[in-house]
Amino acid sequence: MVLSSPLAPKVLRGAIVSVDPFVPLASVVIFQYNPDSLSRTIKPKYLEDNASKSEVTRLAGAPDEEIKLDLEIDAADQLATANPVATALGISPQLAALELLAYPNSAQLIANLPLMAAGMVEIVPPSGPFALFVYGPKRVLPVRLQELTVIEEMHDPLLNPIRAKVSVGMRVLSYNDLSISHRGFYVYLANQVFKEVLGKINTASGAAGAAADFPT
Repeated sequence: MVLSSPLAPKVLRGAIVSVDPFVPLASVVIFQYNPDSLSRTIKPKYLEDNASKSEVTRLAGAPDEEIKLDLEIDAADQLATANPVATALGISPQLAALELLAYPNSAQLIANLPLMAAGMVEIVPPSGPFALFVYGPKRVLPVRLQELTVIEEMHDPLLNPIRAKVSVGMRVLSYNDLSISHRGFYVYLANQVFKEVLGKINTASGAAGAAADFPT
């Protein structure tokens, strides 16, 4: 949780942006509080284990990466100012926006109903929304929801949740997973290029530091 004070610098808030071709407006879930910690697991994707000695370090593509974080959602401030949405629905809209990352759009399902009624065997499965994990301007990643655990801790008299903890697990989608025509392909590629720039900055900074350790 991010605590604010008059002297504290303004902190950007993370978000998950969901883009659905069947919905004109993107769904933006802005974190009410940034998570205290963020867990990332990166697994390199090497060639087969029986590769020749000259190929043993050759990579088959971008690594597999998973991101896990815990979010806190609380309607206390909105209820204190009599916000009409929070008063009527609590935090249900925020939870619904997160949960819909796991759902195909109902318009696709309804469009398939006549085909199903006609006994069509070959029906294209509906696709889920394309999501971006945004954690500052330097980290924008295409992701796919892996798991979502919601713990509703408090409810209003109408049983609307007004406080909850949400654990989010996401898999980063790289150019291994996306076609070259998909916008996420280039979002991921741009993230890798920027990561390489940061790596070069670290190398230059380390070299400068090492040089300063030796007398001239």
